[in-house]
Amino acid sequence: MGALTLGLIAALCWGVHDTLVRYISQRVGVFQSLFPVLVSGCIATTGLALILGAGGLAGNAGLYAAASGVIFGLTGAAFYRALAIGPVRVVAPIVAAFPILSVGWAVMNGQEVTVLQWGAVLIVVAGCGFVAATSKDEDGAGAQPAAIMWSVLAAVGFSVSFAMGQLSVEGGAEMTAIAAARVGAVAVVGLLAVVLRQPVMPPASALPILVVMGVLDAIAIGAVMLAGSFAYPAFASVAASTFGVLTIILAAVFLREAVARIQWVGILIVFAAIGYLAV
Repeated sequence: MGALTLGLIAALCWGVHDTLVRYISQRVGVFQSLFPVLVSGCIATTGLALILGAGGLAGNAGLYAAASGVIFGLTGAAFYRALAIGPVRVVAPIVAAFPILSVGWAVMNGQEVTVLQWGAVLIVVAGCGFVAATSKDEDGAGAQPAAIMWSVLAAVGFSVSFAMGQLSVEGGAEMTAIAAARVGAVAVVGLLAVVLRQPVMPPASALPILVVMGVLDAIAIGAVMLAGSFAYPAFASVAASTFGVLTIILAAVFLREAVARIQWVGILIVFAAIGYLAV
């Protein structure tokens, strides 16, 4: 239950994060949105770790945390790129499949997952994909092979990043591990922007929203990493993958966007499966 709760916290944060993206996505580029989000999240987590005196990382925990951050930064760039060139109804279902890889990794490392639990995981993933696939695209764009490729890379990247992050907190010093991961993400995205000669400073009017997004993103990734201290940590990834569903719910409530009846059916099925995993 602990890992699922942390995953749902992450999903809620990413759901609000994605809802805020709607306000700035048309006027802020990939690196101009991703880099400030990562930097603000890095400042928040590092400051909190220093205030709490979180302590150092023992053994390989530092390497796992840094690897988690670097992979997450690269994954974020891939995800933002996929969203920039392909419709959400194509990108979201592919990216939302990353929990299958997370649970598969857990099984390979000795975690026992029953057939019924596997079934619930697949229902969550399929349900998230269904809800996203039945959404209407604002631009009516069609699927592009490049968008599919970036989406697949993002799905794999999220799975590996979360697995590394959960390994980094197994020895304690959770806040230090989360902060180290944020530093790694900022470093790799900054370096990538320099190599590709991409600007990273957004318009001043977009900064407040990006800062809020950064804090939400840091809370989300921190929650998934903290799940490494609980039983069934891979289930945090399963719950976190519902962020796309929560984005649709939030858009319906706050932005008055229409949600089809069949989508509500998919949403109910998703959370029923999450409920089963919590039992």
